[in-house]
Amino acid sequence: MKRQISFHRTCLWPPNSPDLNPLDYEIWGCMQERVYKKQICDLAELKQRLVKVWADLEQTIVDEAIDQWRKRLKVCVKAKGQRFEHLL
Repeated sequence: MKRQISFHRTCLWPPNSPDLNPLDYEIWGCMQERVYKKQICDLAELKQRLVKVWADLEQTIVDEAIDQWRKRLKVCVKAKGQRFEHLL
């Protein structure tokens, strides 16, 4: 008989919250603004533009997003995992 090892019960897994993901709450917004500045003709152009915008993204933007993470985490705990954007 095969025994399954479980380190975490699924009810204890942290939620996948875009409010806690620096890519979602800060970086993607900045990238969207730059990518869609001009009209895109096709999928190939979209891919090319995404790669270029990502390559040109300033490190300070990434650093600022990461610096916000601790504050966001504290507010998330205070809100007991519920929506918290309005508390920031």
